[in-house]
Amino acid sequence: MAFEFDITEEIDVLSEGNNGWQKELNLVSWNQREPKYDIRDWNKDHERCRKGITLTVDEVVALRDALNELDLD
Repeated sequence: MAFEFDITEEIDVLSEGNNGWQKELNLVSWNQREPKYDIRDWNKDHERCRKGITLTVDEVVALRDALNELDLD
């Protein structure tokens, strides 16, 4: 099954693997739908990606709040 995507905003690279793939936070429109926040691995030219997660604005806010509650020290 083919799918379409459009990275509407590249926000940040979270990490990079030895193979050159990068875990990125982007705003992505999947199959011409409203863009959502997206975390997944991409190859350098953004032609291929691996499984990841998409989040609505409300989900990003909930995730931010949960992360802020963590004691990471």
